[in-house]
This record gives sequence, C-alpha cells and structure tokens, in this order.
Amino acid sequence: MMITVCTALLLALATSSAWASPTAFTPGRLGKRAPVPSFVLQNAPVSHLWSQEGWWPSDVAEHVKHMVPEVDFAAVAPAVTLQNISSLGSDVFLTSIDDVSKATQPAWVTSDVGKPDASGLSAAPATIVLVEKDGGILDAFFFYFYSFDHGGKVLDIEFGDHVGDWEHSMVRFVNGEPTVLYLSAHTGGSAFTFNVTEKTNGRPTTYIAGGTHANYATPGQHCHDLPFDLLCDQTDAGPLWDPALNFRAFWFDTAMGAFSVAGGAGVGAQEITAEGAGWLSFAGMWGDEQYPVLEHGQYCLVIEDLVDECKFSSGPTGPIAKNLGRTAVCQNEDSCTVETSL
Repeated sequence: MMITVCTALLLALATSSAWASPTAFTPGRLGKRAPVPSFVLQNAPVSHLWSQEGWWPSDVAEHVKHMVPEVDFAAVAPAVTLQNISSLGSDVFLTSIDDVSKATQPAWVTSDVGKPDASGLSAAPATIVLVEKDGGILDAFFFYFYSFDHGGKVLDIEFGDHVGDWEHSMVRFVNGEPTVLYLSAHTGGSAFTFNVTEKTNGRPTTYIAGGTHANYATPGQHCHDLPFDLLCDQTDAGPLWDPALNFRAFWFDTAMGAFSVAGGAGVGAQEITAEGAGWLSFAGMWGDEQYPVLEHGQYCLVIEDLVDECKFSSGPTGPIAKNLGRTAVCQNEDSCTVETSL
C-alpha cells in the first residue's frame, strides 16, 4: 500500500505546475525547463524601429567581445564572455576597448547587421525572460539590447549618450490570456490594457525611438523628462522587428533569484546551449562608467531645476535589475497607471 501511495503522489507531482519549477541547482545555472509557451509567442510584441535609426539592435554575445571589465576605470580582467561574466561584481563596468566618442564610431557600434529584414527578422537575438507568479500570472519580458544609446539634444546640445542599452516590453498573462502591455522608456515607462494596443496580425505593435530606443505605444514625437518639450524622442513606422523569429529565452525563479534556459529560435537557439543562463545574473553595468569632464569629449550642463546632464552617462544595468519579480506591471511600482486607451 505504501508503494502504491508514493507512486500516485509522484505521478501527481510530475503533472503539476509546481513540479515544473526548477529545483536542481548546478554550477552557475539551474536545470533546463520547459520551452516558451506558444501563447507567449503568439502575443509577443512586434516593434517599429525608427526609419532613420543609426544604432540598431545588437547581439550581447558580440557586444562583450569589444568590452573589458573595469572598476574605477581600471581593468579587473583582460576580457569578458557570456560564460564568465556572472563572476564579475556589481561594481563592474563593461568598458569599450575602442573610443566611442569619436565622430566616426567603431564599426561594431554603428553596424546595421541587426537591422530587421522585410520579414521582421533581426540578426540580433532578443532576450525573453518568463516569470511565474501567484494567481495564474506569467510575466513575459521581451528585452532588447543595443550596443549604443544616442541620448538626444537639449537646446541643440547633445546629452545622455552611453555604451550599452537595455530596454524591454512586458506582457502580463493571467491563466494564459494577455491582459496588460508594459513598455519601458528611459527611467520610467507606460502600461496599457492589452486589448487597446495597436495590433499587427493580432499581436501588439510598439514603436522604438531613434537613438534612445525608448518604447512607445503610438508613433510620433514623445517628449520626456524636461519641461517645455526640450527633450523629445522620435518614432515612426520604420523597419518592423519581430523578436519571436530570433531569441534566447529563460525562466526566472524569483524565490531562488536564478535563471534557467527555456530554449530559443534562430541564432539565439544556436548560441544558448553553450552560453547557458548564468550571464543574466551579472549585476554590473553593460557599458562604460561616466567619463570625467574633458575626457573623451565629456561635458556637463547644470541649470538649477531644469537640466543636470552630461554628454556621456554610465552604461545601464541588465535584466536582473529590472524588477522581474514586480507585483504591479510597471518597473516602478510606486507610480503605475494602466491606461485603457492610447
């Protein structure tokens, strides 16, 4: 009888969602989990990049080839790869080997290899992170990476450039149904009920700003952060990017704070086996530390209550720092309004 009861219990666990959660910890990563659910890819956002974009989507694996890890502007290792990056501390800045401040930037910065083709395929894999939560919630994060962010101009003076750029959108599913779309933009973002978003073949359609790569639900000009419309993003119906055609995908366990592989598509699927999931745990910065004034052409402008910006700012943190375990749909949960119209 005891054997029968234990066998039944094991069978019940094997078919439950709890059994699907990663529990076996191996060095640097969790065991592989189930692939991305079909409903996630069927409702994945497609995005129009700006028609005049000069800094296209990049592959993180290519990006790190041009970086050296530094702390306080001093190298702490000779090189970095996705296989060893998780060993680096949170105070590390991945610093460009080349001078990105020159008028003619390095080829890897301005490369158009990641520009989507007519089918929406970009050679740069997107990064999908799936997070299961209570109440039948599955948050599907779609992370977009670029090797350079061109910040824009204030009073015709350039500010806010930085090496490395992580942006994301997120679709919240409840019991497999999409309910809300969140779009990151600069230090904040916006959220909309899923049904009101613009659609392309049934999938939500977003617009990515030129240079800054901020995400918006509508095309046109979007001013932000400063009064009097001094700083504005530009979007339009430029090349359409379909991240479902080329991606690396992962599960994130909020209790363990760890990632596991969920497969991929295109180049992402080819690369993910060797790379593993550990690289997503890197808590440092994916670009240069903000340069001192006069170095690399650095300058800063401070006008009380109006502007406090430099030409070059520090590179960003990665997906691990984007509040993956959020309860509200917005990254900044203290200020989160879900709009019911565009």
